[in-house]
Amino acid sequence: MARREAPAGGPGSRALIVDVIRSAETISRVELAEKTGLTQPSISNIVRDLIADGIIHETGSVGSVRGKPRTLLAINPADHFGIGFELGPDAVTCVAIDLTGGVVGREVVPLAATGLTDQLAARFDDFTAGLDLPRHRVEGLAVVAPTARPGRPGAFGDGEAIGDKLRGRLGIPVLVENDAAAAALGEFWSRRVSRDQSFGCVYLSTGIGAGMVFGGALFRGASFDAGELGHLSIQYDGRPCPCGNQGCVERYASMTAAVDAARAHPGLAARLRLDGSVSAAYDTIARAAVSGDEDAFAVIEEAASYLSVAVTSMVNLLDLSRIVLTGPGVAVAGSIYARRLRAHLARTAHARGRHEVQVELSAQPRNAAAIGAAALVVQASIAPGHSVSPRH
Repeated sequence: MARREAPAGGPGSRALIVDVIRSAETISRVELAEKTGLTQPSISNIVRDLIADGIIHETGSVGSVRGKPRTLLAINPADHFGIGFELGPDAVTCVAIDLTGGVVGREVVPLAATGLTDQLAARFDDFTAGLDLPRHRVEGLAVVAPTARPGRPGAFGDGEAIGDKLRGRLGIPVLVENDAAAAALGEFWSRRVSRDQSFGCVYLSTGIGAGMVFGGALFRGASFDAGELGHLSIQYDGRPCPCGNQGCVERYASMTAAVDAARAHPGLAARLRLDGSVSAAYDTIARAAVSGDEDAFAVIEEAASYLSVAVTSMVNLLDLSRIVLTGPGVAVAGSIYARRLRAHLARTAHARGRHEVQVELSAQPRNAAAIGAAALVVQASIAPGHSVSPRH
């Protein structure tokens, strides 16, 4: 994430070319010009600088109708790396990715309630040393947590202050971001989604969040608060929410809501061990649901039905073409949520007659936010100014 000088064509052109190469996997300079609308001289200048920076490389060639083979370009995965830390209630998930979004290292370690900056700085040093990643090849660190936003206190205090302290300690760029927004960018990056797609990601955990990627960049809103799907009201006089609203979908469809419903169910409470943390109890319910327990299935199915109503509203409002479900809430019973959402969209999505809305499950739902954090670093590195607030 070391800020490089933008070549001819500006940072927007550089971001555009990187995104097209990323989603295409391999592509020629001629095809780049066709897809981006940039002139051949601009393409040549930007590609030359990207190769010099180690971001892309030439890989093989393909035949041409004019007889002269075209050299193919691809992202160079092994030259630079991004590090992402996801802060959980009592542990931190650490992930390192290469420039294609491929995971090159992961670990989960306990996290004490005090001395957060010292712990994260020490963890960064130990994690990168264990992977034998030289500091000059690490583009930066992103720390994500529930409710964290640039310039706004989150679940672990003032994120901007933590970022400043870590920057001073580590001597590298440090970003702070919301977990759902990070997960959206991670899914977009690692799936090689085209920047032409309107892409959304729903993050199901003890709360519910969402992230949207338009034109290759996260949509953040006026105060970096976009994506609060959990506080979309699905019942105007429904259950009160701490946010001040009523009927928020988070009160009906989150992991917390499902656990509350199961604990209030006499049969389930008697059969299943639902004490302990919300996460542990939810996983117990989800495993029972996919194993054929009718009562557990009913609890998850109801939560999935409520979530489908909210997600369909998001799809209708933004005309999304692709949705990924991720987060710990879909790690075990994701198929139930995906099936219910697909059925609801097929019946009620406003644009269903014009285009299909793809619904997919994350391949790594428990690690999606940490992977996305590392993707924030990678994207900010190779496409300066494209995805990250200038304050960072």
